[in-house]
Amino acid sequence: MCGIAGLVSFEDDVNRRRDVVAAMTETMACRGPDAAGVWLDRHVALGHRRLAVIDIEGGAQPMRADTSDGPVVLTYSGETYNFPELREELRGRGHRFGTSSDTEVVLRAYLEWGEELVDRLNGMYAFAIWDGRAEKLVMVRDRMGIKPFYFQRTRDGVLFGSEPKAILAHPDVRPVIAADGVNELLGGIKTPGHAIWADMREVVPGTLVVVDRDGLRERTYWTLRTAEHTDDLDTTIATIRELLDDSVRRQLTADVPLGVLLSGGLDSSALTALSAGQLAARDERVRSYSVDFVGLAENFRPDDMRATPDSPFVHDVARHVGSVHQDIVLSDAALADPVTRRKVLAAKDFAVGAADVDTSLYLLFQAIREHCTVALSGETSDELFGGYPWFHDPVAQQAEIFPWMVPVFAAGEMSADEGGPAVSEFFDPDLDARIDLMTYLKDRYRDAAAEVEPLPGEDPHEARMRVMSHVHLTRFLRALLDRKDRISMAVGLEVRVPFCDHRLVEYVFNTPWAMKSFDGREKSLLRAATRDVLPESVLQRVKSPYPSTQDPGYAGKLQAMGREVLADPDHPMFQVIYRKWFDATVSTPPAELPGYEREKLDRALDIAAWLEQHHPEIRV
Repeated sequence: MCGIAGLVSFEDDVNRRRDVVAAMTETMACRGPDAAGVWLDRHVALGHRRLAVIDIEGGAQPMRADTSDGPVVLTYSGETYNFPELREELRGRGHRFGTSSDTEVVLRAYLEWGEELVDRLNGMYAFAIWDGRAEKLVMVRDRMGIKPFYFQRTRDGVLFGSEPKAILAHPDVRPVIAADGVNELLGGIKTPGHAIWADMREVVPGTLVVVDRDGLRERTYWTLRTAEHTDDLDTTIATIRELLDDSVRRQLTADVPLGVLLSGGLDSSALTALSAGQLAARDERVRSYSVDFVGLAENFRPDDMRATPDSPFVHDVARHVGSVHQDIVLSDAALADPVTRRKVLAAKDFAVGAADVDTSLYLLFQAIREHCTVALSGETSDELFGGYPWFHDPVAQQAEIFPWMVPVFAAGEMSADEGGPAVSEFFDPDLDARIDLMTYLKDRYRDAAAEVEPLPGEDPHEARMRVMSHVHLTRFLRALLDRKDRISMAVGLEVRVPFCDHRLVEYVFNTPWAMKSFDGREKSLLRAATRDVLPESVLQRVKSPYPSTQDPGYAGKLQAMGREVLADPDHPMFQVIYRKWFDATVSTPPAELPGYEREKLDRALDIAAWLEQHHPEIRV
């Protein structure tokens, strides 16, 4: 896993801009703590920060191949899991390899197949290839959007980077946010192609972007397509297990220590058990890691989201599979530490997230990085197999807005009424009136739903659930993947997501909802496919989200930070957050502050710190 950056300028001599591309690349030093590299030619500069995972000695970048017509140079982030098969095929076609890295396989694959190499890759990747033979830059992002990739057009070329901060480091780029960017930021959504920064875009997942003297053009090489599912239930379960086994096997390949994130839920437990079985064949034991909070086990209080604490289930799985397990126990003081919170914000380039969950992820990954360089995680399972509670809520199933927002409406945090406030007393009313967040959210939902290809003759309920699945996989999931990548790479940890294998996604997406819920529970197919490797306690456990501290002391620490913000009457946060709400929330006794209000306070403080970091110009 790495960070990439660069620029193309067809009118200037880029050789004089080494300092610029070096500065762009340096913004992502945390993504690649092991090495740095810059390659320049007359019209192009490519930068790279390396986290060495495969072929520690031989995988330096940018990587160059010389041809009789000019150099072809690659700066690459990610992993191509089927690189051993591709390398053998390329050897059969006459290619010679000087390293054992997957990077060289991708470079040679481009030399052999050109832009069509994208159809052959299985993995998570974002890379740019400068083809000196045709003076063009080819930018590619993986099918599911696991690895981030951004670009910004210039008057004579393009700037690009794994993260927006690389582009913002260019001296000609100003941190400006327009109305759509504010809506993306405050709505907590991730519309494909959008970046919150004006004039900046992301490479859409499954897309190839080419920049040459004629301009910029994009081509979609993969999208989530509708197809009829003809397998019976037993065959479907067996196929899912086969695909999952193969995905896990491929993603256990690394030349560095590797572990698994274990929460005691079905997804992470299945990955841990499957990994344990495959590593046992190599006479190795799987390492597993979980997050917990000081005093949570003793003081746990069930709520609508979390019926049980994770710890008992985590330990059941660790004993069942024989993993080398470690609990990472976090304190409220660590979660509220301002320095840590600012590091998380800097990593995300994004102000609104999941409150203390983001900080706890950072601290968890930081602790894991002391032992491992790679970790497997269960993202995509809930979106793919229907794990969230709202998948099974008739109101959410029929809502004409993103279904994960329905619980927010039910809690009274947001209003879905036409012309009503987007967030009750949270956002500044004047700002809300100017951006019209609710209309924006509804428009983006309609755009997402319109992408779904109907299946002729499909039952209306099945068709509706297909839309529900599609918007989760193409909207909700991408925000989670972006968060996981940014926060893990901030500490130099590569997180892999076996459920995100595009072959598994294609297959399960087209499986009828009646099969996905055949036993009347969430994630029926996954439970059936992994039943033989899991303890009974996990098989019977109800879905529980990532844990969060319940200690009122954490709310008190947030309120103390809030009072510091209130001490500055001109703080830029009040361009966004309603001062009256903020003042009342900071003044409420911590033990009386509802959980959802504490989360909103957490998000408001993130916005405050993010505005202090970036000093953006907001144009709405």
